[in-house]
Amino acid sequence: MKIAEKIQEVREQVKEWHKEGFTVGLVPTMGYLHEGHKSLIERACKENDRVVVSVFVNPIQFGPTEDLESYPRDLEKDSALCESVGANLIFHPTPEEMYPNGFCSFVDMDVLTKELCGLSRPTHFRGVCTVVSKLFNIVKPDRAYFGEKDAQQLAVIKRMVLDLNMDIKIIGCPIVRESDGLAKSSRNTYLNPEERKAALILSKSIKAGKILFEQGETDAKKLTDAMKDIISSEPLARIDYVKTVDLLTMQQIDKLDRPFLTAIAVYIGKTRLIDNFIVQSGGNF
Repeated sequence: MKIAEKIQEVREQVKEWHKEGFTVGLVPTMGYLHEGHKSLIERACKENDRVVVSVFVNPIQFGPTEDLESYPRDLEKDSALCESVGANLIFHPTPEEMYPNGFCSFVDMDVLTKELCGLSRPTHFRGVCTVVSKLFNIVKPDRAYFGEKDAQQLAVIKRMVLDLNMDIKIIGCPIVRESDGLAKSSRNTYLNPEERKAALILSKSIKAGKILFEQGETDAKKLTDAMKDIISSEPLARIDYVKTVDLLTMQQIDKLDRPFLTAIAVYIGKTRLIDNFIVQSGGNF
């Protein structure tokens, strides 16, 4: 397995693969890989002849008070995981390689980015859309793989690919959880033992929301209010949002009468964690 830091090196390698008739899958990550990332890479390896994993902590998707400098990094560990599951190339550029002096072009989106994480992190999705567009242009994959834990991000990227006529298939993959239910996240490493225990309130509220819907609850506010009550029972938890939105538009809904996403963002101490559940009725998200 190769590690490439330069855009041109990646382009030349992928060009060779395409010339040989190989399909190429891309798994974009910010590194510090865990079982959730591993599941994406495994699926990419199963469905493509060659797989590129990008490991890049993207500075332009972090707000001024967010955890860019402290975000965990371990390229050696990431490389071992990628190699163990069959990835062929890690793209690990520097910020200067991705955003050279004078960089001033960005990809932005309306509507889908106005709710949920976009509301509390107003510059976040501009950074996500820009870096993902660059990765798609550099790697030119046939398929790209994203986790459903970041459900709004997945919806935004699918919309961007549709709107900008990008010839790439976007694959969403299920949330991977710890044995006790907590969704896998690189940010889980920030939690001390007391906070780690408190963080289980996220998956507990998600489970309760699912059960309410399965029991026939169709009022979105009643469902999210019940979830908020559960989260608020944990002293270390502070709610950023608990909302139910249309699965395609990411706009809030009142009735659970269409495909929907119920998403939460909660601070446990200083660490912001997200989780969700999705209900579909026909078609694929």
